[in-house]
Amino acid sequence: MRREAHNILVIRHGAFGDLIQCSGALADLRLFHRLARITLLTEPAYRALMQRCPHIDAVIPDARLPLRRLREQLALRRQLRAEGFDQVYDLQSSDRTALYRRLFLPGIPWSRDTGTVAPEDPDQERYRAQLAAAGVPVVHTPAPDVGWMADDVTALLDAAGVRRPYIVLIPGSAARHPHKRWPHYAELAAALQARGHEVVTAPGPDELELARTIPGHTLTGPDGYLNWFQLAGVLRRAAFVVGNDTGPSHLAACLGTPGLALFGPHTTPRRTGILRPQFDAIAVPDLNALSVEAVLARIEPRLP
Repeated sequence: MRREAHNILVIRHGAFGDLIQCSGALADLRLFHRLARITLLTEPAYRALMQRCPHIDAVIPDARLPLRRLREQLALRRQLRAEGFDQVYDLQSSDRTALYRRLFLPGIPWSRDTGTVAPEDPDQERYRAQLAAAGVPVVHTPAPDVGWMADDVTALLDAAGVRRPYIVLIPGSAARHPHKRWPHYAELAAALQARGHEVVTAPGPDELELARTIPGHTLTGPDGYLNWFQLAGVLRRAAFVVGNDTGPSHLAACLGTPGLALFGPHTTPRRTGILRPQFDAIAVPDLNALSVEAVLARIEPRLP
């Protein structure tokens, strides 16, 4: 790949966990293209999040509206062409972005999924193969570090009366994925408290009612929930995290926090890329049948 590229577009639309997992690839692109301007094309919901990422210089939102919305598609094409990009790294590698290549930015060098990675492998492996094929040295891609996300939450924890060390439980998931939710977090929280542990939940907008049923501290912000940067700060300071296969669990893993993720049959822990030396997972055929005792047996040897 041409190292002399000066104006680079990276495409990764989302979701939240996917952007967390691609942070290592963004770091490697920044190391390789030290002097280039790097712009990320992503969903509008993640614009504020990724504007804080130190590996990119600008963010262009793309709501991925239906292609029949010609006015909006033509406006996006005009915007992308006006930027004068001389290199594209398509980390999304979808049918939609293939159309962008053909219709929006033809003739520009374009790096895309090589198709050499097995479907059961994590996205980091796909990024690794893609960047290596483009001549980009791979250093950070296999183990993303999103410490740049974490705010100092000392005042927030003190105001909520949270003692350190504490354990964070992540009992929810996006409302459209109820099958990812383990139903026994209230019992787990009670068992941890009985053993003298401080328990914290930091629910998102789809999990506020659920969090109120769980013993311990529920951390909220002015909108009823913490922003991404406060959440990252809380997770980074945690002694341990137990959560479902959802964005905040992936965030905790990429912050280097010890933890355990709980998976049903919808996918494998390896496929999601959540596994780290300090972050493990349990995968079972039926989350409803996974007992509190089984989870405690996995986490107790690792608790402070």
